Amino acid sequence: MQTNAAPAENSGATPAAPRRSRDWRPLLIYVVFIGLFLLFAITLHERGFLSENNLMNIARQSAMIAIMAVGMTFVLSAAEIDLSFGAVVALSAVTAALLLPYGVVPAVVGALAAGAVCGLVNGALVSRIAIPSFLVTLGTAGIITGITRWISGLQSIPVDNDVFAFIFGSGDIGPVPVLFLWMVAIVALGHVVLRKSAFGKAVLASGGNKLAATYAGINVGRVKMWVLLLNALLASLAGILYAGRLHSARYTLGENDLMMVLTAVIIGGTHLFGGKGSVVGALVGALIMGMVNNGLILMGLDIDQQLILRGVIIICAVTLTSGRLRRPRR
Repeated sequence: MQTNAAPAENSGATPAAPRRSRDWRPLLIYVVFIGLFLLFAITLHERGFLSENNLMNIARQSAMIAIMAVGMTFVLSAAEIDLSFGAVVALSAVTAALLLPYGVVPAVVGALAAGAVCGLVNGALVSRIAIPSFLVTLGTAGIITGITRWISGLQSIPVDNDVFAFIFGSGDIGPVPVLFLWMVAIVALGHVVLRKSAFGKAVLASGGNKLAATYAGINVGRVKMWVLLLNALLASLAGILYAGRLHSARYTLGENDLMMVLTAVIIGGTHLFGGKGSVVGALVGALIMGMVNNGLILMGLDIDQQLILRGVIIICAVTLTSGRLRRPRR
């Protein structure tokens, strides 16, 4: 007697969906950070890399870059770019220093107002006239720099107000620099806004798919206006902090920050073409840039060697995260 064969598989059954492998690339920035920290900690141990003073110096050096990186995270997430924020840094710093004889409040308000005007001009040209933000901010950067050079007379403006300097840059609360507290506060607020608020979701939607965002009822033009205004305001705050930390303001402030900020934001997980952003990742990217600068100085390298090695490290870091630079599908 023939035994019954094993039950045949149901040909109409739906095959099990393949398991999706988890994207590990967002975690790569933290691996890079830990790897570089361990490298410098081991090689520069005898030169005091792990000392409390040096670690606080890294925090101070990274603070302004991190604050500007928060604003740039919003701009890139909305699929825009701002090349004028470095010029806004200098204008705000010089404005604060010039107004400081009239009091701390007028100096801060005036500096932030100068940045707000720059952001509103950029935003209006981009959102209302539909000029590409790259071209708009490239042009306004030159205009802002010219204004700053004019009002400063190409001179360094001293900042001799102790209250202003303590609050905005050079003060310490116990062992913690005030700059570090500013950085933490801005990053925390930026993270909550981008991840939890309706505005943050509108920014990501506008950068991810403009047409879909418009059909969903999002005013994309208004979003672009707000992100450029926000970026300018945070650049103004960075300028105020530069003035307080350095006890002076000069038209050259911020001119070397463009590469640092963009690198921090991109390796931190923000898509260059919009739709995805990470404020916390931008913070880690800024700390990496500050740590690299600090480590190269402790190595005793001259400025030429520092520029070469810094460029190599930046290229390697961006290459490791290059999968996030591709334009998302629209």
